[in-house]
Amino acid sequence: MDFKLTQEQQMFYDTVRRFALKELAEGAAERANATEFPWSVAHKFSEMGLLGITVPEEDGGVGGTLIDAILAIRAIAEVCPRSGDVVQAGNFGPIRTFAEYASAEQKARFLPDLLGGKAVISLGMTEPGAGSALTELVTSATPDGDDYLVNGTKIFGTHSAEANVFLVYVRFGPGVSGIGSVLLERGMPGFDIGQPSAFMNGEEWAQLYFDNVRVPKENVLLGAGGFKKQISGFNVERLGNSARAVAVGRHAFNVAREHAQIRKQFGRPLCEFQGLQWKFAEMAMRLEAAELLLMRAAVDAQENLPSAQDTALAKLACNEAGHFASNEALQVMGGIGFSEESTVQYCLRRTRGWMIAGGSTEILKNRIAEGIFERRFSQRAEKQLAAE
Repeated sequence: MDFKLTQEQQMFYDTVRRFALKELAEGAAERANATEFPWSVAHKFSEMGLLGITVPEEDGGVGGTLIDAILAIRAIAEVCPRSGDVVQAGNFGPIRTFAEYASAEQKARFLPDLLGGKAVISLGMTEPGAGSALTELVTSATPDGDDYLVNGTKIFGTHSAEANVFLVYVRFGPGVSGIGSVLLERGMPGFDIGQPSAFMNGEEWAQLYFDNVRVPKENVLLGAGGFKKQISGFNVERLGNSARAVAVGRHAFNVAREHAQIRKQFGRPLCEFQGLQWKFAEMAMRLEAAELLLMRAAVDAQENLPSAQDTALAKLACNEAGHFASNEALQVMGGIGFSEESTVQYCLRRTRGWMIAGGSTEILKNRIAEGIFERRFSQRAEKQLAAE
């Protein structure tokens, strides 16, 4: 078993990293503290072919692998954590589900701008009453002639404040088999976007309101019965989340490592204190182990779609390792790391959010346990008996 990158993969990583060091290292802290989507970075990435890495060439993409996309996130986010979000938006999450299942007409309509760094797609999944219990969503798509009328609301969507197109989970009928998805475009009559709200890391989201939004059948991505396909695509989003968590943790680790070699206390560099040496040793161990699980999930993916079990293991390990490393790095750096002039405090806030987004650490543990025991463990309350 060979754990090393191929020569081509290493060359790709080195090329992207050199670009990041030249173009993105300066201004990394300013980007981290900005709320708006970094469109100028998206344009550069489009020119370099870093958007749509796993999208087939015939659809305007690069035709690469999950490993290629993960390496791109790693090379970018290790230098500029905020810019890693752009690679994520252009390769993982809803754009990957869209590219996998969209019709030729839908791809021709939306992919040029998405891969050109001119637009971003947001996922409308979570609702006020349906978070981890996703199948309890109530946003509906009701037939009306050749169209559908969509009603409901969505919250907490990444890039929802600035997105141009939205991949929205809807209910065409009862039960899990009634769940599918539609594509909504900003400005559709009846589709209102609320005022932006901020997460702890400064990223903004906006609540989405659907009031009899008329959606033509051409905008249906997956009809009733499409839920399992959507979740398969969502597993790719989780690997993007995982890749960023490890890369951002490594960024914090590297910044703190440099600090510990230069900063002196009591007449000695910080790196000479055994207590801090142990911190770095544990950070390195957790990051290395998490990255191995991430790469295994990507390598074993079938047609660029990883298994649910491999994905859950990778995301849990990467989320926890990235957050641990960011937290320890900040502690090593003290007040400097806690300052907004440092990217390390951003890494801590960012990795903390990923322990919730895309499947909380608790939900991931539930999924892993199901794989261990090869059975489902329902988290739902038993149905109440008829009133006595």
